[in-house]
Amino acid sequence: MGPRVSTAAMADRLTGLIGPRASIARGVLDQHGQSESHYRNLPPDIVVFPETTQEVAEIVKLCAHAGMPIVPFGAGTSLEGNAAAVAGGVCFDFARMNKVLAVHESDMDAVVQPGITRKQLNAELRGTGLFFPIDPGADASIGGMTSTRASGTMAVRYGTMKDNVMALEVVLADGRVIRTSQRARKSAAGYDLTRMFVGAEGTLGVITEITLKLHPVPQAISAAVCSFDTLYNAVDTAISVIQSAIPVARIELLDDVMMRGINAYAKLGYREAPTLFFEFHGSETSVAEQAEAAQAIAADHGGHGFAWAKAPEDRSRLWHARDNTLYAGLGLRPGARAVITDVCVPISRLAECLTETRRDADEHGFTAPIVGHVGDGNFHMLILIDPAKPDEVEGAKSLQARMVARAIAMDGTCTGEHGIGLGKIDYLTDELGGAVDVMRSIKSALDPDGLMNPGKIFATGAQA
Repeated sequence: MGPRVSTAAMADRLTGLIGPRASIARGVLDQHGQSESHYRNLPPDIVVFPETTQEVAEIVKLCAHAGMPIVPFGAGTSLEGNAAAVAGGVCFDFARMNKVLAVHESDMDAVVQPGITRKQLNAELRGTGLFFPIDPGADASIGGMTSTRASGTMAVRYGTMKDNVMALEVVLADGRVIRTSQRARKSAAGYDLTRMFVGAEGTLGVITEITLKLHPVPQAISAAVCSFDTLYNAVDTAISVIQSAIPVARIELLDDVMMRGINAYAKLGYREAPTLFFEFHGSETSVAEQAEAAQAIAADHGGHGFAWAKAPEDRSRLWHARDNTLYAGLGLRPGARAVITDVCVPISRLAECLTETRRDADEHGFTAPIVGHVGDGNFHMLILIDPAKPDEVEGAKSLQARMVARAIAMDGTCTGEHGIGLGKIDYLTDELGGAVDVMRSIKSALDPDGLMNPGKIFATGAQA
């Protein structure tokens, strides 16, 4: 790597390579420096819109020669500043690499480019009898979901991105293009490079192609809503459903604060109390059996008004409200920003962790709705603050730190699905200790100049 060249010189080189698909327009740069997180705008110096793997490789080689940081960008829905350009550099926007390259219906897999979003993918799969189930709420890009090891509402049945990515094509920091695996459903061939890049947040390479497991579209789907007097009762119900081997597709918990928010946002009339949203997939008979079994368990734990939503439009309305909890939460304090954080614990400790976190937020005067993928032991808190008030900003940081420490003390993790990004760097060593040094060694081996999405996972580049 030579000395870092000027933005103007690099822009000229990129324009020579891909023409007007290299931009230094201020509006374009600002758009790519922000996300749905609460972090300030950190724009890149240049944004490129590649169309092929070969273009990505050529641009990466230019960046390596010029000492320019490389920041992959999907849909901009990350919550921990995962795609913020903390050191400037070149942002790779994959909006033009959004195709389904192949669907192998008999093998139930698909090969896609990183810029396609999950909704676009499922629209393309319509008519095949297959779908891709990972649903993080936002219409995120598949590349971004892969890079952050995303999961979401259906992970309790279908797993996370870790479980559903079969193979990757990756451009390394020196411009080499590698494939991490073939399409076979299992392999014992060498290191599991696929899993190494899944969740690496673009710090090890740029993902240009993803092979995904697909799943059969269920014959029947039914949803249900049930409220409880306490968080403990709601969580105990979810745990009992899981332990009873009911193959539920989704179990989502919304606390009383979040229920108040979605009632106002989605014009719903649900009881403003801790509430479980269920969804059941299968045949007509099995869906009915699953729902009846879950209803009986909920009743044993003091559940109120177990209500089914069988019609597609009713289910769509229910899950649309769940998917928009960020905006529903923000409506509880107009003008506020949300510090959004998540943790995950073993389900046996979930009720304790959730209840203590709810009490902590209330005692410190924060409006902080909670929503959780409780079948996985994962929950999120939206801490609503006025960013112009330093005491609120610091108070939110302290509340998050206590939440994370609580989770780690319970054998949990500082992030169930948002990734480390900028926001969880300080907690990674608390959770994994010396394993972080091993991560740094891998980073240094693959990206010795620290150009791949610097400032994420580690405080600085390869030598942090």
